[in-house]
Amino acid sequence: MRSKVVVGNWKLNGSLASNEALVRALLRENPRNGLAGCAVCVPFPYLAQVAGLLRGSAIAWGAQDLSRHDHGAYTGEVSGAMIAEFGTRYAIVGHSERRTLFGDTDAIAVAKYAAARRAGLTPIFCVGETLEEREAGRTEAVLARQLDALLQSGGAGGLDGAIVAYEPVWAIGTGRTASREQAEEAHAFIRGRVAAKEQASIAAQLPILYGGSVKAANAAELFAMPNVDGGLVGGASLVAEEFVAIWRAAGAAVKG
Repeated sequence: MRSKVVVGNWKLNGSLASNEALVRALLRENPRNGLAGCAVCVPFPYLAQVAGLLRGSAIAWGAQDLSRHDHGAYTGEVSGAMIAEFGTRYAIVGHSERRTLFGDTDAIAVAKYAAARRAGLTPIFCVGETLEEREAGRTEAVLARQLDALLQSGGAGGLDGAIVAYEPVWAIGTGRTASREQAEEAHAFIRGRVAAKEQASIAAQLPILYGGSVKAANAAELFAMPNVDGGLVGGASLVAEEFVAIWRAAGAAVKG
């Protein structure tokens, strides 16, 4: 059975005081919730603080992005090696906000994925369609294009040990959520696409997270679906009670 994991994406939020309060709430929960994994992906300036708070616990930490370059004259960029020095496990790659707001193409997302791998980080590779694409019946075509850009670069073997997150763009920060049936359908397609590249064993073990207005009220029904292996959680990850409830839902899904 694949493990369940919930990953909080703090986005452009946080402060030293609020970060500490939130992380300490998660640490209090950890001994009671060992069945599902948990991680927080934080803004670059807070990696040292969060690493210091979480080091020695079972809760992991990650970055929300990284440079496709390892070093050089790239002012403002942060490399995978720099991130890894903080004991970081994860790096989010290809998030829809990076794609739509900052111009990350499929090729750039793939290059960042490769950079994360070179640095020993576990990439969380995001894919998902817009509302217009879904209404036009193009969801699977969009997911196939985004996945194939990665699979053609490094093959399905490149997904060994990585994570994919399905995040319908129309459900991010909008309060709208894909139904559990819509999420399952997309996740099953993603797993099948990877398996079609003759790496069925990797596809079977690949964690696929759902991201798109995940909250305590809908987490249990989403995580109960056979191909939904947890959540990439945005706004709700900033509220300790909400995020803890989502984490508990993931643990309950493992029990079930």
